[in-house]
Amino acid sequence: MGLLDKLVTQGGSQYTTYDGKTPKVNPLATKQSQMHADPAGIPSYSLNGSNFPFVNADYQTYEDGDNNVLPQPSQLDTNGVVPISALKDPGVSSINNSFIKGEYLKNLPQ
Repeated sequence: MGLLDKLVTQGGSQYTTYDGKTPKVNPLATKQSQMHADPAGIPSYSLNGSNFPFVNADYQTYEDGDNNVLPQPSQLDTNGVVPISALKDPGVSSINNSFIKGEYLKNLPQ
């Protein structure tokens, strides 16, 4: 009798809740996830905090033995909006024009 047979027929294991069965896939690991964008491609939780109830519900389904606190949305991006100019302090002048129409052209690999 193999390990899988023992898990399924002899009461399972104290180390897993699935007892040899394949667990369901967490929605945050699929294309339907609203962690970064909703199904229409509109920025979502990780960028601007929207869709919190749906993302948090999926996040809580992880069975890792911990209280899963959803991290706060990023504070380091433009909330999913493509920039049209360099991101800078309005009180500081630009030192060059390397950022043109949202692309860093002078940083491309050779």
